[in-house]
Amino acid sequence: MKNITVVGVGYVGLVSAACFADLGNCVTALDINEERIANLRKGILPIFEPGLGEIVERTMRAKRLFFTTSYEEAVKDAEFVFIAVGTPEGVDGEADLQYVRMAAESIAKAMTQPLVIVNKSTVPVGTGDWVADIVRESQPSPVSFSVVSCPEFLREGSAITDFFNPDRTVLGSTDMDAAERVAQLHLPLRAPIMVTDLRTAEMIKYASNAFLATRISFINEISNICEALGADVKEVARGMGYDKRIGHHFLEAGVGYGGSCFPKDVKALAHMAQVHGRHPQLLQAVMDINAFQRHHVLTKVETLLDGLEGRTVALLGLAFKQNTDDMRDAPAITIAEQLHAQGAVVRGYDPVAMDVAKRIMPYLDMCDDPYVLAREADALIVMTPWNEFKHLDMKAVKEAMRTPIMIDARNLYEPAEMRDLGFTYRGIGRGYDGSSYAG
Repeated sequence: MKNITVVGVGYVGLVSAACFADLGNCVTALDINEERIANLRKGILPIFEPGLGEIVERTMRAKRLFFTTSYEEAVKDAEFVFIAVGTPEGVDGEADLQYVRMAAESIAKAMTQPLVIVNKSTVPVGTGDWVADIVRESQPSPVSFSVVSCPEFLREGSAITDFFNPDRTVLGSTDMDAAERVAQLHLPLRAPIMVTDLRTAEMIKYASNAFLATRISFINEISNICEALGADVKEVARGMGYDKRIGHHFLEAGVGYGGSCFPKDVKALAHMAQVHGRHPQLLQAVMDINAFQRHHVLTKVETLLDGLEGRTVALLGLAFKQNTDDMRDAPAITIAEQLHAQGAVVRGYDPVAMDVAKRIMPYLDMCDDPYVLAREADALIVMTPWNEFKHLDMKAVKEAMRTPIMIDARNLYEPAEMRDLGFTYRGIGRGYDGSSYAG
C-alpha cells in the first residue's frame, strides 16, 4: 500500500483518487474549495460519473480515501503527489496554468520528505520542467523531489472502466527511478507502460486528443459532402471502419465535439505550434469544421421553420455527450444561445445535466421529461445520444408536437422510420430519401 495525495477533486482528480484507493492504496484528495470537500466527506459528489459514487463510498468506509483542504495534512506522509487541477483555456487559446502554479508552490511549502510529483493535468509541453523550477524556488529549505508526467486518457461517462482497463500508461521523466516507482503504481492495471522523457509524454496527450478530434471533424466534413451527393454517412463510416488501418471509432457524424478536453487541447496545441513558428493548418481546419457543424444544425432548423421568431424549439439532451453532466463547451450551449438570440423559445431536457445547464442558460425552459419537452414544440433537435432516447415512444413525441420537425444532430434514429411516423426528419449526412436529399 502506497500513500498517495491527489491535488484537485474535479473530474480527473476525483476519479484517480477513488480508483487508486480502490486498488488498495491510502489516498488523500485535496482541494481548496471548502464546500466541495465538505460535501465529499458526506458522500456528495461534484460530478456525475457512472460507478464513481459507489467507489468513493466503499473506499471511504474502508478508510483508504480521505478528503482535506490542508496541504500540510495531505503532503506530510505522501510518497506521491498527483497534480490534477484544471487547466482552462486562456485568452489566446493557450492553457491557463495558474492552478498548476498554485499547486506546485503549495506542495513545495508543505513537503518535508522526498516526493515524486506527478503531473496528471493536461499541460503544455515543457510544463514538467516549469513545475520542477517552481517547486525548487518555493521550498523553504531544500528537499529532494522528482517530477513525472502521467497524462490521463479518461473518457467522461466511462472513466472508471478506462482507469481500470487502460490502453496504455504513459510516463515521462528525467528521473528513471521516479518513473519506475510511478509505473509500479500502475502495474495492477496490466496494461502496456511506456516510459519516455517529460516533453514527449506531454506531447503524446495533446497529439492523441488532436487526432481523435481530427477524426470527428473528418467524418463531419464527409457528412456534408454526403448531403450534397445523396450518400449516407453512417454507411460510409461503417464501410470505412472495416479497414483495419482506419477502424470504426470516432467516425460518428453529428454536431461536433465538445467537453473539457478536445476543444481546449486542440486550441492549445495550435497555440504552441504558432508560438514556435509553425503553421498548424490541419488543426485550424479541425476547429473550423467543428464550429461549422453547430452553424449547420442551426441552418437546418431555421430553414425548415422559415424563421425562428416566436417558434418553440426543444433540445433533447444538453450535456456534451451521454453519461455525464458536463456542459463545458457543449454544442447545446451554442445552439440554444443562437436560437434564443433569434427570438425562439428554447426548451431543454437531459437525464442528468439540467441543474448544470440551468446555471449556464437561465433563459432555457427546463422540462421534466421528453414528452413534456415535445408538447406544442415546432421543432425538436437531438443534441445528446443518451441510450434512453433510443427507446422513447416516438409516435407519442410526434403527436405532442405542434409541427413534427426533427433535426437529429446525433444520427440517433433511422430516417425511414421517423418519416414513416410522420416526422419531417433531417439528420447529418443521411443520404437520399427518393424525393429529396435527406441531410
